[in-house]
Amino acid sequence: MPDLQFNRKLTAILSADVEGYSRLMRLDEADTVVTLKACRKIISRMIVGHHGRVIDSPGDNLLADFTSVVDAVQCALEIQDELKTINDERPDDRQMAFRIGINLGDVIEDGDRIYGDGVNIAARMEGLAAGGGICISGSAYEQIQNKVPVGCEFIGRQAVKNIATPIPVFRIWKDPHAASCSIAATARPTPQKAYLNAAVVVVLVLITAVAVVVYQSKSRSHQLSENLGSPMVKLPPGKPSIAVLPFENLSDDPDQVYFSDGITDDIITDLSKFSGLAVTASHTTFKYKGQSPDITALGKTLRVKYILEGSIQKAGDHVRINAQLIDTASGNHIWAHRFSRSIEDIFELQDEIVETTVKKLAVKVNQSERALAMRKGTANLGAYDYYLQAYHHHYQRTLDGNIKARQLFQNAITLDPNFAAAYVGLAKVREHAVNFGYTEFPNVVLQEALDLAKKAVQLDNSNASAHGELGYIYMRFGEYDLAKSELQKAIDLNPNDFVSYRHMAAVLLYSGLPDESLAWYEKHFKFDPDISPGGYMNVGIAHFLNGDDDKAIDWLKQAATKWPTFLGAHIILAAIYGNSNQLEKAKAEKAKILRLSPFFRVEFYGQAYRNPNHREKIVAGLRKASLS
Repeated sequence: MPDLQFNRKLTAILSADVEGYSRLMRLDEADTVVTLKACRKIISRMIVGHHGRVIDSPGDNLLADFTSVVDAVQCALEIQDELKTINDERPDDRQMAFRIGINLGDVIEDGDRIYGDGVNIAARMEGLAAGGGICISGSAYEQIQNKVPVGCEFIGRQAVKNIATPIPVFRIWKDPHAASCSIAATARPTPQKAYLNAAVVVVLVLITAVAVVVYQSKSRSHQLSENLGSPMVKLPPGKPSIAVLPFENLSDDPDQVYFSDGITDDIITDLSKFSGLAVTASHTTFKYKGQSPDITALGKTLRVKYILEGSIQKAGDHVRINAQLIDTASGNHIWAHRFSRSIEDIFELQDEIVETTVKKLAVKVNQSERALAMRKGTANLGAYDYYLQAYHHHYQRTLDGNIKARQLFQNAITLDPNFAAAYVGLAKVREHAVNFGYTEFPNVVLQEALDLAKKAVQLDNSNASAHGELGYIYMRFGEYDLAKSELQKAIDLNPNDFVSYRHMAAVLLYSGLPDESLAWYEKHFKFDPDISPGGYMNVGIAHFLNGDDDKAIDWLKQAATKWPTFLGAHIILAAIYGNSNQLEKAKAEKAKILRLSPFFRVEFYGQAYRNPNHREKIVAGLRKASLS
């Protein structure tokens, strides 16, 4: 047992190297060496300043360890900030961007050196990071939750060289406004591989432009212009504004979290059907799951007057719910109540919470609106339980979750063949299988999703989600007029349906109406301040088609900075720079496009644009950027 002579320890490992180091050396060896030495001096100083130590620094690589993951992450964030300042003063093609990876792992210590899988995983995290970016492993992520104000993006479980088990990987960036890094809010599929063929690239670009882009991250821009220049648009005056925080699961069984999450989501959906309320999007409030935020501060962050919160405890055939409505300005409770009922009364219990909340906020409600909000899709508790479990797995945004959700929605339909909401859920599961590459037969599966959405509308014409999903799928088929019609029905039925607002904006953009698209995006941002990469890209496209390159570039740079592997933003930036004869910048974007998608071809791009002049404007810019 020869390894007994070595010390083992758990440590945070930071690995860094230079993106494109060989290219820089080919351009100018002397300048590259001088710059590397200057950067390494800065990095080493910061590592020591954060209680770490440099282990090794061969070539353009650097390895360090820390006793604390928090120290390692804070150090990495400051390193990237400092190096960005240096790079901003250098020509685009001479910038030296470091990639940083961090892992918490067990290592063997031999003198001043460390060895083992812990080190290897840190190096693999570095390899997954973009230039100027940081990737951390799941073990490191667990140590910084609620401790470091960072934005984060879960990019899936990655199979990496010489490591037997796929590693959960998170991309992080500095965000002083972030309360924490929540996997529930950021879990998303692994990015598509860069070797996609040209036909698949076209589908990918269209999907990222118009799909429900699930990898949404809190975005705060300080450089955006006035017209849709800031995602932080104030909610309409005169409407009571409310956010519903995820109800805490107090059941002895932690697996019952699907039940408390599902009830919360249903309450949000029911409240959102009242036109007299402005209701914060559920995915925004679910970012605070498991936290105990200051209500007054949270009210300012979410820009809401009221917050509804509570807890749920399910035991056998009994359920207890505590709920309280709070004024965020004063912190005072407007209403609080404890319910203890049979599980058979769960629908009536939800109705009581919603009705009491609406009454306390003095919202004027007509009878038809009330009837719509209180309408339940099924009376079968077994079907409803399967339905809640299915969405719990669906929201995980993984292949395994997709498969489980599909079976559970089908179970719900088996118990209640007239449960329209379950058909909507199943349509979403099949549509997501297409979006995220979970099927080899995307056309067949998308048609299946279309049929399911049509069935849901047939069963319940008053179901806003059914019309919204049907409209989205029509959009995927290029049936823009049908898509607009269905999305408008969804919005009429649910004035707070932010997803349909976003889809309507995308439909109008690709229909050839960029001005109307921008107006709908502005409406969407009133309800949902979290903007997806596809949202950034589409707003950028709309400004570009309107002739406002500066605004377009602002939005697209936001997307490219936060999501460096988001292909669509780089495509449109290349087109803008090409059209404006900023050819060096255009070629820089071209290099990024071909790195992400080596088989990208201009002739396959832009089939979604109904107006041929719009497509030609983009294509012309891409050709000027030397893309073929």
